[in-house]
Amino acid sequence: MEVLRLGMRGPMVQMLQLALARAGYYNGDIDGIFGYQTQRAVFDFQSAFGVTADGIVGPVTWSHLLPYIRGYFYRVVRSGDTLWSIARQYNTTVRAILTANPTLDPDNMRPGQTIVVPFGFPVVPTNIDYTSTLTALIIEGLKARNPFLRTGNYGRSVMGKSLNYISIGSGSTQVFYNAAHHANEWITTPVLLKYLEQYAAAYSVNGQIFGTRAADLYRGTTLYIAPLVNPDGVDLVTGALTRGQFYENAVRISNDYPTIPFPSGWKANISGTDLNLNYPAEWERAREQKFAAGFVSPAPRDFVGTAPLSAPESLAVYNFTLNHDFALILAYHTQGNIIYWKFLDFDPPRAREIGERMSQASGYTLEITPEFSGYAGYKDWFIQDFNRPGYTIECGVGESPLPLSQFDKIYSDNLGILTIGMSSFI
Repeated sequence: MEVLRLGMRGPMVQMLQLALARAGYYNGDIDGIFGYQTQRAVFDFQSAFGVTADGIVGPVTWSHLLPYIRGYFYRVVRSGDTLWSIARQYNTTVRAILTANPTLDPDNMRPGQTIVVPFGFPVVPTNIDYTSTLTALIIEGLKARNPFLRTGNYGRSVMGKSLNYISIGSGSTQVFYNAAHHANEWITTPVLLKYLEQYAAAYSVNGQIFGTRAADLYRGTTLYIAPLVNPDGVDLVTGALTRGQFYENAVRISNDYPTIPFPSGWKANISGTDLNLNYPAEWERAREQKFAAGFVSPAPRDFVGTAPLSAPESLAVYNFTLNHDFALILAYHTQGNIIYWKFLDFDPPRAREIGERMSQASGYTLEITPEFSGYAGYKDWFIQDFNRPGYTIECGVGESPLPLSQFDKIYSDNLGILTIGMSSFI
């Protein structure tokens, strides 16, 4: 974790402020600026946790802060403890503790026993910029709080970052949702993670999500989520990557395309390949179109790569798909409030029907992808090779990266889409 001190800025400072706010030591704006109010909160936090109070967030201070990002901590049971007393002490619920500790016998808790205690707040934040580090911590937290989830990685990025997935359900029908193929469309990452968190919470209490019993979804389907397909590019856009050889190379690439703002206009992976133009679905036609538009070399967007699947991130998603039997996929992008559902003349069984239900639930229009963006995407390849329903969901309106002020509306609009994607097969 990066050492933070007075005067620094960026998404890591936002994460610091979030942790301090969750811990009850900070009530200022989460603005990513390490000013005097943030420093005062760090002093107070360090003093409370027995850390040298120097106002600098180093490894020891981070070790005490990270539970407030992951959303849980380990607690050693003491004599006289009950689940009710622990829940009251940490502002959580007995149900949350039992969910996180499925083998725990509440009538036979032994002093010295270590249990997972989830905090009372949701793990997934919707008010800070996302990075690969934050996403990995959230996945870890969701798994600890909901042990019935399954996690893993399906490959590595250009920079060697783990490409993580998280899965829920026991049904034989598999579906796959992914987000952030495009770096400046990272707002789609918390959309999927928040949905997973709410679905898991509904399942743990035998509740519903979007009018559907979570237990029915769980038994009928297995949902796989890849929330951050392009971690390097997202770190560039949100400011977590600001130095080093990969950053300097991105600057050089950007200089070849001066009309595209840097880094906010960056959609590609860190090497300048547009991941959603790198799949083997009429890739040559996509290359012809993009070359004609001037994207003939690595670029912030629209460079199709040197060959189909030349980027490690798209190759990893491709192989992950081949290793499963997905009945339906959703690829999340921004923007336009549109659902794209076809590729060429392929008309997969039930694809239009399911798409129309998603459109009705969300208010998004169901459309065919425009010619200039109609080839070499993940959705295109999935439809072409499997002849099954595949959709590109374009969330929100405006210029990417969309502001987090749009998140609540985007999430509300997509709650139905995300649920229908599974419920259509139960």
